[in-house]
Amino acid sequence: MSKVLVVSDSHGMTKELEVIRERHLADVDLMIHCGDSQLDPDHKSLMGYFTVGGNCDFGGFPLELVTDLSGKKIFITHGHRYSVKTSLMKLTYKAQESGADIVCFGHSHILGAEVIDGTLYLNPGSIRLPRQRVEKTYVILDLQEKVIRMTVYELNGKEIPGLARDFKVN
Repeated sequence: MSKVLVVSDSHGMTKELEVIRERHLADVDLMIHCGDSQLDPDHKSLMGYFTVGGNCDFGGFPLELVTDLSGKKIFITHGHRYSVKTSLMKLTYKAQESGADIVCFGHSHILGAEVIDGTLYLNPGSIRLPRQRVEKTYVILDLQEKVIRMTVYELNGKEIPGLARDFKVN
């Protein structure tokens, strides 16, 4: 059983990324930033985050990353190269190609999670400029044996219980 913190679209925030990291450091096994940090890859605020580059990032971030945790393959991208604001189709093809169990992405600033063909697609929203809701959000995934439990948090660390969900994946 492992936990993954997922954040995206912080657009220049520094202290907030550090606070989130310190708040959950002892509780999670992996921290992911899905791009548009607008920071340099070696910025101290990104230390400990597995980070990809977004359309507002410069300075050598990888555009995609793949990692394994608790028997789950996680594909990470910002999403701008896959037109995620209009459809998840291109991202779905890439996820199938990579064999991902979980896909983490950002770009739209819209919190959302759904399972497509046994793969969980997760956008944690934005901690700076959320769209379609007022809360500035990030997510923690609890990778259990038969289910992935999603917990959504506001920037201030307060859990939003009504948004918690369990997902069955491959």
